[in-house]
Amino acid sequence: MNHRSTGAAIPAPARALWLVPSDRPVGRGGKHFIDHQNDVTAADLLLAAREGYRSVEHLKRYTTMGMGTDQGKTSNVNALALLAASQGVDIAALGTTTFRPPYTPVTIGAFAGHERGDLLDPIRKTPLHDWHDSVGAPFENVGGGWRRAWYYPKAGETLHEAVNREVEAARTGVGIVDASTLGKIDIQGPDAVRLLNWVYTNAWDRLDVGRCRYGLMLGEDGMAMDDGVTTRLGEHHYMMTTTTGNAARVLGWLESWLQCEWPHFKVYCTSVTEQWATVAINGPMSRRLLAELSADIDLDPQAFPFMAMRGGHVAGIPARVFRISFTGELSFEINVPPSYALALWQALMTAGEKYSITPYGTEAMHVLRAEKGYVIVGQETDGTVTPYDLGMGWIVSKTKPDFIGKRSLARSDTARPDRKHLVGLLTDNPSETIPEGGQIVAELKHKPPMAMIGHVTSSYYSPNLGRSIALALVRNGRNRMGETVHVPLADRVIRAKVADPRFFDPEGTRLHG
Repeated sequence: MNHRSTGAAIPAPARALWLVPSDRPVGRGGKHFIDHQNDVTAADLLLAAREGYRSVEHLKRYTTMGMGTDQGKTSNVNALALLAASQGVDIAALGTTTFRPPYTPVTIGAFAGHERGDLLDPIRKTPLHDWHDSVGAPFENVGGGWRRAWYYPKAGETLHEAVNREVEAARTGVGIVDASTLGKIDIQGPDAVRLLNWVYTNAWDRLDVGRCRYGLMLGEDGMAMDDGVTTRLGEHHYMMTTTTGNAARVLGWLESWLQCEWPHFKVYCTSVTEQWATVAINGPMSRRLLAELSADIDLDPQAFPFMAMRGGHVAGIPARVFRISFTGELSFEINVPPSYALALWQALMTAGEKYSITPYGTEAMHVLRAEKGYVIVGQETDGTVTPYDLGMGWIVSKTKPDFIGKRSLARSDTARPDRKHLVGLLTDNPSETIPEGGQIVAELKHKPPMAMIGHVTSSYYSPNLGRSIALALVRNGRNRMGETVHVPLADRVIRAKVADPRFFDPEGTRLHG
């Protein structure tokens, strides 16, 4: 049918309208808003085009177009159309900016989260968690979201009775502990040793394959930040362990330096904390126990010395075995894939019955390491403690040209001799345990104020010594050996003598077996 004969209008072809016409031209009094969140106008976009910002990403940053909470969903198409028209190209030729989450509307409640009991903060469990739970072990939060077995009470035992039994067993027979929460970072690349030399205070150039070395890590301020044992697995392959609570922080620290300061380093760091379960056996009978379950690892002290690693099988399970110790006893840390952890643990428990094998938890672990004066970064340190304050000047290289934190160790305040030093405390009453955090004074007065010279960092009862022990940071402490100090409490005052922090086996002979 002929439209003219009916008088019907011929429909005009549809066209996109990106800019509404106005009697006030763009940029001359007219306000053609494109982005209503950031008040970006058409004039702003055309000015950007005249200034040479032809990339959509540059346009976005020059005008702040699309930077609001909608991420450009209400504005960017119009903006891209105007930019395309100014350049005489199709919109598709320009591309789009990066749209960041949320892509769809999200309630504020979803961002804030809801209190859901244990689901509020994710709980990380080791592969052996269910075994510990099945024998009635209470759990302790140990940082990084992890929960570890605190102690293993027998029927009718108190916390202290259970811990004393566990500590004595690790010194006389075999103690077994789940250490899977330790941070583990796989480091590979031809510049791996350069990275280690920068982040640790000691030197790493001459570490042989299959050998381990303890390292202390400092912040740029020269203060102790983390510590752990790193093992050379191959020519350019290392495995670094960190404290449980600092695993993520240390990995972020390494990546920050590699990405921002040393991008030319050919080295890669990968967290493998959850790829390896770690079971440690400690005590004078631990070598005998391991020998029963491993036929392809030579456990002779000459072939497998302290601070070495050997690969092989334990109870038929492929394993990496490290001869390192956090108890001061003969010790082997066995690393296996997590799916084998329970089989390994059960095999060790069964074979170890003749040696009175005893699982021990974090509380006994703390007592054992405190007996030896071993520090825990974050407990004996608080961000104001240098290696020299800890009595660990031996780990600071005198030959390396530089490492992170070295310059700060030479500051006048950091290098003064009367800083707080890590020392041991022995109470006058051997059965009295000082509360951790207790403030220490040299001169006791009838009422406050009293000059505080330090505080207690760790305090335990040691069944192996038959008395209480404590570690403390005390001003000029190494020059106060034998002096009496006081810890005023609300209801009493505890007297103690300043002592060497190595309370048990100070010569370190027991860890050689």
